[in-house]
Amino acid sequence: MDWLYVLMPISGVEIFWPGLIILGLGVGIIGGFFGMGGAWMVTPALNLLGFPMAFAIGTDIAHMAGKSLISTVRHGKFGNVDYVLGLIMLVGTVGGFEVGARIIMLLEGMGYVDVVVRWLYVVLLTIIAWTVFADIAKRRAKEKAAAAEGKTLDASTSGLEWYKTLHKIKLWPMVHFKVAGITCSAWVPIIVSFATGALAGILGIGGGLIRMPALVYLVGCPTHVAVGTDLFEVAISGLYGAFSYTMKGRTELVAAMIMLIGAAVGAQVGTVATKYIRGIGIRVAFGVAVISCALSVLLKLVQPLVPSMKGFLDWTASALVLTMVTLMSSYIFLRMLQGARRELAAKKVKQP
Repeated sequence: MDWLYVLMPISGVEIFWPGLIILGLGVGIIGGFFGMGGAWMVTPALNLLGFPMAFAIGTDIAHMAGKSLISTVRHGKFGNVDYVLGLIMLVGTVGGFEVGARIIMLLEGMGYVDVVVRWLYVVLLTIIAWTVFADIAKRRAKEKAAAAEGKTLDASTSGLEWYKTLHKIKLWPMVHFKVAGITCSAWVPIIVSFATGALAGILGIGGGLIRMPALVYLVGCPTHVAVGTDLFEVAISGLYGAFSYTMKGRTELVAAMIMLIGAAVGAQVGTVATKYIRGIGIRVAFGVAVISCALSVLLKLVQPLVPSMKGFLDWTASALVLTMVTLMSSYIFLRMLQGARRELAAKKVKQP
């Protein structure tokens, strides 16, 4: 079965190439749906498949940039992209990304990159999962309160509304973002994007994992606009990140191209699915995916404590990531088909 493995020319490791295609397809669907490159799943998965962490980071950034560009074009057709907001956020993202990449190079030289990045993943994913489900719980409480008064809660209403506090900042220049429907100081998205960009450079992600919820909870974007706008910025910042890691010799372009074969198809499916699944539905699915990914990384961290179970824990961590990607992408695909069928049925009824 040697033909199923391909030697990576830069890192020198042999990788199961069908796994790269399957991973690209699944993450393409999930990334196009959530509005992110999916690196928060792919970077740990590539590391589990055999890539050293620094190469997993650089390779996934290269793959992510191409896939996000495909998804952005599709979201733009649906009117889900606020290009002005995305371009302003790039100011902070590029600076933050370079800071994060330099930190990775420093940690690699010290021999601490794997353990630091994995623990940071666990902490960050835990915080994000708590934020998402706290938001869902508060929104449901608002729904009950509105129902008790005989009112209906607007579909775009969030449970957590931290952005209302940040919108009180009136530093020049004040900007109105037409597609997102918000007005705030330009410094709010710039500072948010710098922080998410720095974390993105450290974790090897386009920033979508943290930027999509940041756009919703800190900037105040409707969920579907946050998805499209985030993908727009992920595509551009990802190209810069890919260039930065390639210049540092930490990108396996062969693996990135193999993954793009599956991602090009998956991204189309995930993007169309946002037309039929919006608001709280996206957030619930996102929270479940985040928890699964955090558990897989935690299993990897437990290995040094129980060396006798290393093989089992490795298998379990890999199975958890791949199972989550498979189930989540299948769920999104099926919901897309259901929504498309309902739409076609509605059109037939309207026809004379």
